[in-house]
Amino acid sequence: MANKAVIAGASGLVGSELLNLILHENFYDEVLVLVRKELPIQHKKLVQLVVDFDRLDNHAAAINGHALFCCLGTTQAKTPNKNQYRKIDHDYPVELAQIALWNHMKQYHLISAIGANGESKTFYLRLKGETEADIAHTGLKTIHIYQPSLLVGTRKEHRLGERIATAVMNVIDPLLIGGLKKYQSIKAATVARAMYKQSLNTDEGLFIHPSDHIKQLA
Repeated sequence: MANKAVIAGASGLVGSELLNLILHENFYDEVLVLVRKELPIQHKKLVQLVVDFDRLDNHAAAINGHALFCCLGTTQAKTPNKNQYRKIDHDYPVELAQIALWNHMKQYHLISAIGANGESKTFYLRLKGETEADIAHTGLKTIHIYQPSLLVGTRKEHRLGERIATAVMNVIDPLLIGGLKKYQSIKAATVARAMYKQSLNTDEGLFIHPSDHIKQLA
């Protein structure tokens, strides 16, 4: 039986790494990417579906297969409107999880963030925590939630704040040991590799992977 992967957020930092990895590995025969506009990539295994994320139900029939990888996310600088921010970081991932359930997909993989907590006073961490909880309650048999710390990689857009943070973390990372190890920065390619490898795992359940554990999985 052919294995199909679905990726939402394939143009992002982790999503692009994951797409490249899956296209060049043998397990998946088809990769469907949900995009707002087509990516400048061609591959015999790649299928691009241009979607309106506010109308995901219109595309539900096509969103099926072995695993759905949700790599959607934004920043407050890019999306200052909190309602729109919530749509991208919460509503779309949760609706995709519901579609995955309806279509009997075996696995759902979500990129969240270290420190995600639905009770947090920080908007970002509270939203991530709410998203995790709502997806965990969908009834999907297998859910993998990845909680990376600061992501390192080559972005298409320049983010001065993140470049400064990366430089700072290069100095601080070696000092973060023991219980603080999970706060070390992590390469986007490492997260992508862990996601791919876990999608080959047949264990069912809810699995939450903090940043230091992600490195061990990759």
